[in-house]
Amino acid sequence: MSRKNKKIIITCAITGAIHTPTMSDALPYKPEDIARQAIDAAEAGAAVLHLHARHPENGSVSINPDHFMQFLPQIKAATNAVVNLSTGGSLTNTMEERIAPAQRVSPEMTSLNMGSMNFSMHPLADRYKDWKFDWEEAYLRNSDSYIFRNTFRDIAFSAKELGEKHHIKFEHECYDVGHLYNLKFCMDVGMFKAPVFIQFIFGILGGIGADIENLVFMKRTADRLFGDQYQWSVLGAGAAQINFATTAATMGGHVRVGLEDSLFISRGKLATSNAEQVTKIRRILEDLGHEIATPDEAREILGLKGADKVTF
Repeated sequence: MSRKNKKIIITCAITGAIHTPTMSDALPYKPEDIARQAIDAAEAGAAVLHLHARHPENGSVSINPDHFMQFLPQIKAATNAVVNLSTGGSLTNTMEERIAPAQRVSPEMTSLNMGSMNFSMHPLADRYKDWKFDWEEAYLRNSDSYIFRNTFRDIAFSAKELGEKHHIKFEHECYDVGHLYNLKFCMDVGMFKAPVFIQFIFGILGGIGADIENLVFMKRTADRLFGDQYQWSVLGAGAAQINFATTAATMGGHVRVGLEDSLFISRGKLATSNAEQVTKIRRILEDLGHEIATPDEAREILGLKGADKVTF
């Protein structure tokens, strides 16, 4: 169904766990750089900041709560943006490990993946010969052997530990149509209450492909399963980022950009920052007549607990 509100929420995913430092000098991994780019993205128009942490010495993926605390207070002090913490972590971490940062800081939102899948980045390793850090090549190449685990037990554990105990709103990440049915089942058994917020994800190897027909199909399926009891956003990986965001907005959805999802600002040209991507999609959407939601408007649209309820 069409969303009741008219304003579009821009989410910016600042660094993620896919790309490595060799791929772009703009990809932030030091805490001061993550904080600076997050603040700049918020000033450019991002109402929601989706955040991962990195080891400050070598840029590898980190789920150490201490690493998150090296940038979260600075972001909160400088912006009113909603903080959406990742619970994805690395493909080899347990769910207990993955939710530990959110348990410590009790953000307004976290991601929650709605199904297990093959999540692989191994083709990226063939694009580079020289690496900034020793861990990067093996990290990418070995991803063809991993399963990104998100079982029903894992999902239920997160729902209890984060949703019930911390009143955190979930961004339900759906990488394929079956994940929508997983979410519907979880709602039917009382794990989540409507309305929910769904992130449709396209273009990740192991998930549904980045074809507009798939976006239409996912949206129709969600309409059938959830009626008007959901908000939705779109993440198009790589070259699909801006096209999918623009199309989603015209269909009534919210949008996500950021260096986690794409390192580029246009074909063959690396983005210089997350803020550059936010500025671009905001300009496109406003030129098309759309209004961009402020952080407080995003809180109202998504039903969040408020920035005064976090612990960082």
